[in-house]
Amino acid sequence: MHGNSVPNSYVYVTEEGVARHHADGSVDALAWEDVVEVRVVGDTDSDILYILLDRGGQGCVVPRSATDTAFVARLRYLPDFDVDRLSAAVDAVPDDDVVVWRSPEPPPSFPDFEYD
Repeated sequence: MHGNSVPNSYVYVTEEGVARHHADGSVDALAWEDVVEVRVVGDTDSDILYILLDRGGQGCVVPRSATDTAFVARLRYLPDFDVDRLSAAVDAVPDDDVVVWRSPEPPPSFPDFEYD
């Protein structure tokens, strides 16, 4: 018997923000107005992760496999967001975090951000 596998997580993108719902019921969410940095990192499971951070260094990790065009379209509303820079980072499949966008007024520094 074959069945549909349950995804590890799914992502909702709205005008207000982005939320990642995990299989265990936990939710990571961030309002677009609070996003001050966007990073791209290659994941060990051969996926790409988008990491959105707020001023306190809290974030929402969004797997590329869980997004659609609405996510990237919404990123374009961030001030001076460069889609070409995002595409280049994704194509390079980095082993480390690559910052692809920062708010014009980011905090002085971020603590190390741990992602799953």
